Parts: sequence; C-alpha cells; structure tokens
Amino acid sequence: MFAVIKTGGKQYVVSPDTKVTIEKIEGNVGDTVSFSDMLLFSDGSRTVVGTPTVAHGVVEAKIIAQGRDEKKIIFRYHAKTRYRKLKGHRQHVSEIQVTSIKA
Repeated sequence: MFAVIKTGGKQYVVSPDTKVTIEKIEGNVGDTVSFSDMLLFSDGSRTVVGTPTVAHGVVEAKIIAQGRDEKKIIFRYHAKTRYRKLKGHRQHVSEIQVTSIKA
C-alpha cells in the first residue's frame, strides 16, 4: 500500500511506517498531522488517481523531529571581472513517520 501526497510544493511517495523529510510544518515533536492532498492511492489490487485529489483520502503521520537541512551553497561567478559571491542557505525541515493511509 502506498500513496502520493503533496506538501510544501513537492510530491512524496509514502507508505505506512516510512520516514520522510519534508519542508517545515507547524507542530511540536510527537504531534499527529494529517495530509488531505492525496494525489494517488494504491493498495495492490486497486489504484485510485485523484482529479486532482483523492476524495476522502487522508494520510496521518507523526512528527519525529524539527530541524534544519544541510547547507546549500549558492556561488555566483563572472569570468574576467573578479566577481565572486558566496552565499549559503539552510532550509527548515520536519521529519515525519507515516502511521496510516485511508482512502
């Protein structure tokens, strides 16, 4: 059984008891969150594709950790003009564990 959910402008393939790192969502460690933007659901025998989302489809998950992702380096360079700019960015992320999928 698996589902495709949409959160933070990205799509993730999830199944029960999997851990996923997503963009930060509000909540504390240990809180339960639900995602109603389910784009696809499959349990092996049937597949439901949403138009654009699956009706009554919900993925429930538990927040395991809140933190920051690894640093992304932004480097700009212009040849022959001594132009160099270095910048870094660390995105806030949440790690979740999927507990159940209902469609």
